[in-house]
Amino acid sequence: MPRSDYYDEDGSTVKNQCPRCGDTFLAEHSDREHCGKCGYTEWK
Repeated sequence: MPRSDYYDEDGSTVKNQCPRCGDTFLAEHSDREHCGKCGYTEWK
């Protein structure tokens, strides 16, 4: 995936970052975003 999918335009703020872990990305699924490290899920 392109870097722009993970970072804002200025390159400093991480998108889709887990609010619990803070250091992992949320995986994007068709109906949810999920953290593989802690199990946090945001339903769409």
